Amino acid sequence: MMGNKLQVARIPEVSFGDAHSGYPRYAVVNWLFLRILGLIYIAAFASMAIQVEGLVGVDGILPIESKLAAIRESLGPSAYWMYPSIFWVNASDPVLFGACLVGVLGGVAVLSDRFTRGALVACYGLYLSLVFAGQDFMRFQWDMFLLEAGFLAILLCSGSTIIVFLFRWLLFRFMFLSGLVKVASGDAAWTNLTALLYHYETQPLPTPLAWYVHHLPLWIHQVCVAGVLLIELVVAFFIFAPGRLRLAAAGAFILLQSAIILTGNYNFFNLLTILLCLFLFDDSQVSRLVGSERVSWIENGSPRPGRWGTSLAATFAFIVLLSNATLAWSSYYRSRPVQPFYGVMAATLTLGIANTYGPFAVMTRNRGEIEIQASMDGVTWFPYEFKYKPGSLDTDLGWLIPHQPRLDWQMWFAALRPERPPFWFYRLIHQLDEASPAVERLFLKVPFSGQRPAYLRARFYRYSYSSPGQRAATGHVWVRQLQHEIPLLE
Repeated sequence: MMGNKLQVARIPEVSFGDAHSGYPRYAVVNWLFLRILGLIYIAAFASMAIQVEGLVGVDGILPIESKLAAIRESLGPSAYWMYPSIFWVNASDPVLFGACLVGVLGGVAVLSDRFTRGALVACYGLYLSLVFAGQDFMRFQWDMFLLEAGFLAILLCSGSTIIVFLFRWLLFRFMFLSGLVKVASGDAAWTNLTALLYHYETQPLPTPLAWYVHHLPLWIHQVCVAGVLLIELVVAFFIFAPGRLRLAAAGAFILLQSAIILTGNYNFFNLLTILLCLFLFDDSQVSRLVGSERVSWIENGSPRPGRWGTSLAATFAFIVLLSNATLAWSSYYRSRPVQPFYGVMAATLTLGIANTYGPFAVMTRNRGEIEIQASMDGVTWFPYEFKYKPGSLDTDLGWLIPHQPRLDWQMWFAALRPERPPFWFYRLIHQLDEASPAVERLFLKVPFSGQRPAYLRARFYRYSYSSPGQRAATGHVWVRQLQHEIPLLE
C-alpha cells in the first residue's frame, strides 16, 4: 500500500485535461497512439487473412486443427493455459479466416474511436490466438512486439501515466537490446563496421532502393553502422532523460526506422517502433497535429483514473518489470529462476507481454535461395514462383509494407541451412504433391495448377546483386549461380 500511495503522490493522474497543473499531459498522445495502433492491427490481421488457410488451415502446410489435438492429448487440461487460443473451440478454415476478419473490424473500431477498450481486448486476444496457431509462421519478434504493445494499450485506456512509462520501457528494451545483441554476438561485421556491406543484399525482402544503397562507398556503410550502434546503445538511454534529450532520441529512432523502411520490407515492425516514439512527447508537443478543437474534445473524453485505476496500473507495471528482470536473469545465466519468479515469467511469456528482442544479431554474408520445381516427365521442369521473394531474374524488387508474406519469409530461413530443411518444408512439399488449392494460392504461379506433379525437386542457388554494368546491360537486379539440386519426389 505504501508503494501505491507514493505512486499517486508523484504521478499526477488528474493532469489529463488540466491545463494549469504544470505537469506533462498525455491525453492527446494516448488518443493518437490508439488510433494509429488500430491501423496497424488492421494491416496485421488483413495480411494474415489472405494466407491463414494455406499456412495453418485444414489443407495447409501446418494444420492447426491436428496440432491442437496432439497438444491436448499430450498435455491434458494444462494445454489450454500453455497454448491460449480461441481455436481450441473450432479450428476450421472459416473460423481461422473469420478470426482475422473480426480482428480487422476490431482495428477499425479502435481507429474510429468506437468501443475502444473492448476492441483492444478483442484484437489482443485474437492476435495471441493467431500467434500460437501460426506456429513457425508467426514466431517473429514483431508478432511478440505487437502483442506486448497491444496488451499495454488495453491498460492505457485506464488513463494512468504509469502506462506511459511502460511504453517508454518497452521502446528502451527494444532499442537497447537490438544494439546489445549485435555487440554480444561477437560478429566481426558489427565490430569492424562492415555489416551493411551484406545487409541490403542478404535481407529477406529488399525494397527497390536496397540495390542502390548496397552500391554506396564503403565509408558510407561504416558511418551508418556506427550510427546504428550509437543510437541503439547510447541514445536509447535518452528515453528516460528530460526535455530535449528525449526529443532527440525520438528523432534518432524515427530516422533509423525510416531508413530501414526505405530499404527493407519488414511489415508493420518499423511502423510500430515509430509509433512508440509518440510516448517520448507530451500533449504540448503533439496537440498541433489534431487542432485545438479536437484537443478539447480529447481531453474532455479522456479517462481520469482513481485510486483503483492507479493501483491496477502499478500492479501490472510491477508484474511486467519483474518478468523482464527475471527473463533477463535466466537468459544471462542460462538457468531457470526460482519460484515464484519463474511462475510470473512463464505466465507473462505465455501471454506475450514480456519478451526479449534483438534483430540482426549476426549478419548473413551470403544469400541463398531455394527454388522448388515440378515436372510431369522428369525432363522439362517448371518453377513454383513466389509472390515476393527473389526467384526469376526477370522479377524486380517491390514494396509490400505492411504486408508480410510468411511463406516467402520462412523460405529465406530455410535457405540458410538447405542441407537440413525444417519440418514445415517437408509439409510444404507434401501439400504441393497433393496439389492443395489453399497452399497453391500462396504462390504467384504454380506449374500444374490443380494437378499433382509426377516429379518435384529443389534447386539451391547463390544470389547476389548485379553490378551497375550488369544491370544496365540486362535490366536484372540479381545474378545467381546454381549450387546443388535435391530430388524431392520421383
